[in-house]
Amino acid sequence: VQLVESGGGLVQPGGSLRLSCAASDFTVRTNFMSWYRQAPGKGREWVAISSSGGTTNYADSVKGRFTMSRDNDKNTVYLQMNNLKPEDTAVYYCKGFVFWGQGTQVTVSS
Repeated sequence: VQLVESGGGLVQPGGSLRLSCAASDFTVRTNFMSWYRQAPGKGREWVAISSSGGTTNYADSVKGRFTMSRDNDKNTVYLQMNNLKPEDTAVYYCKGFVFWGQGTQVTVSS
């Protein structure tokens, strides 16, 4: 099983990024998928979850700014992040069932 995140980078406050998580040997369609993040010196924090039926929930800290979606045909989930803040700086991880991706760095700074 492989979950591979991409799309991270450096963005100014107020900017946007879209993260992708492409799955191999794992079926996104039938699994809950989640995004987590880990800021420097802090523990891993849950960000968003999408059920196999497409229902999504978000941490209060990102609600209204982040949107999680999935493309089952591409076996990929996404995290659209808008109005980014410096406190969103972290390594973002995709999780499917018990499997984790390697993470992608998001840095929000002017």
